[in-house]
Amino acid sequence: MRDALVAAAFRLFLERGYEQTTVDDIVALAGVGRRSFFRYFPSKEDVVFPDHERCLADMTAFLAASDEGHEPVLRVCDAARLVLGMYAENPSFSVQRYRLTKQVPGLRAYELSVVWRYERALAEYLRGRFAGRPDGSLRADVVAAAVVAAHNNALRSWLRSDGKGDASTTVDHALGYVQSAFGAPPAAPAPEHPEDPERPEDVVVVVSRRGAPLWRVVREIETTLGRE
Repeated sequence: MRDALVAAAFRLFLERGYEQTTVDDIVALAGVGRRSFFRYFPSKEDVVFPDHERCLADMTAFLAASDEGHEPVLRVCDAARLVLGMYAENPSFSVQRYRLTKQVPGLRAYELSVVWRYERALAEYLRGRFAGRPDGSLRADVVAAAVVAAHNNALRSWLRSDGKGDASTTVDHALGYVQSAFGAPPAAPAPEHPEDPERPEDVVVVVSRRGAPLWRVVREIETTLGRE
């Protein structure tokens, strides 16, 4: 029923235009009553963005499942990728919605309100992780805004290309800027042969004749280390 209403709505939006299409027109084409429409969608605007409530719930649950072992900036970048996954599930529908939203000021305003809710969810998680820092709230808001801006820049670039190419690569590149600017640096790789703390350090002693030229002393050292 829900999918049928969305399909009917977009068919009419493309044929007649968004403003000229009413809820009555949509339910008539879908073969259901008005009550059925409002059971799934509070308004006509909501039928244009049918998956955002589910995606926001998924993002909130994803962040709530985090623990102290998750690097917070990387975690919110991964949360933003859930939104990308929603768009990439159906590229043709996402492109149609993008074109429609550009044409209708009311839908652009609605979309901005949805984006703000995503940003607020990211910021709330980050405030918890940055609690106790002098600039914790500021950092949380700045990082959340940067994640949303980077994600949306890459997503719109993909949508402008009619959904061609790999959206994940484009978004990963954009979110990489945020991670490099605000995230924790990667841990240094462990040495190939870590020293045993119980074993004393090796000491190399080279005995050379007094007055020997420096180059000979250096060669003796290199030879000794090479044999080691």
